[in-house]
Amino acid sequence: MDYSNTSLLLKRPVTVKAIVTTQWKEEVTQQLQQQVAGLDQQMQQLEMQGKRTIEEITKQAGAANPQVQKQTENIQGQVNQKKAEMLEKKNQFLQQLQQIQLLELDQEVVQAQMESFFRLEQGDNLVKKLNVEVVLRDGVVEEIRGEV
Repeated sequence: MDYSNTSLLLKRPVTVKAIVTTQWKEEVTQQLQQQVAGLDQQMQQLEMQGKRTIEEITKQAGAANPQVQKQTENIQGQVNQKKAEMLEKKNQFLQQLQQIQLLELDQEVVQAQMESFFRLEQGDNLVKKLNVEVVLRDGVVEEIRGEV
């Protein structure tokens, strides 16, 4: 059997990097600020829903009922846990906002990971074929690094 024309189609990770520009900083900052504002709004809604649910339960069964107290404590505990998770996310976004301000123009930063397919043939250097990066400047491909 002749294997000289044999090849494989494989999948590889591709690192997408962005070159830091003023426009990129503004766009990423705006996205992060929107995410922070969205989390603030979700936390307010969660707080209001928790209060409403507790008020309805106490209205229906009476606040002195021991089961109602247990239920309201459980609800408040769930609300607090969800708020803590949201606060942690918010803090991560705020830290990212600070880090973005410290980035220098023309610096490269990893923006995403993607996958692509590639053909591997006998004699190819697999390590070189696996190391591929796409570099963007304001969303436009500036360079493709590695063996395509």
